[in-house]
Amino acid sequence: MGQRIVSPCVGLCSTTLGDPVCRGCQRRTSEIRDWLGYDDEERGMRMAELDALRERTASEFLRVRDASVLQAQLERHGIRFRSDQPALSRAVELLRVGRTRIRDLSRYGLEPQGKGLRLTADELHEEIARALLGRAEARRSTLEIE
Repeated sequence: MGQRIVSPCVGLCSTTLGDPVCRGCQRRTSEIRDWLGYDDEERGMRMAELDALRERTASEFLRVRDASVLQAQLERHGIRFRSDQPALSRAVELLRVGRTRIRDLSRYGLEPQGKGLRLTADELHEEIARALLGRAEARRSTLEIE
C-alpha cells in the first residue's frame, strides 16, 4: 500500500468556484493541481510556508496559552491536524470547524489578543479568514512573478 500524501486541503475548495486562491487551504490553483506531482521536499516546503502564513496572520488576533489543551480539544472533536503543525495553525483549523460552538476560547487553550479582543469565535474566524485570503492572494502574486 502506498504512503499517504500530506495535504493542506480542508475540503472547502473555493477554486472550483473560480477563486484563484483557495479560501480553505490558501493554495493557488496551480499548487492544488500540481500537489501530487511535488516530491516530499517540495510539499514539506509549501506546507511550512502555509503554516507560517497562518501563524503570522492568526497571531494578530490570538495566542496559544496552552498547546496541550488545544491539542486535546482538537482530538476530542475529531479535528484533524498534523503532528508537525504549529499550534496557531491548528487554532485556525479549530476556529474554522468550531467557530459557532466555541463560547470560551480559554477552554481551548487560546486567548484573544490585538485585533481579536472582544470578538466572538465566529467573528475571529471571519477576520482571520479575511486576512488570510488577502495574504494568500499576495503570496500568489509573488510566486507568479518568480
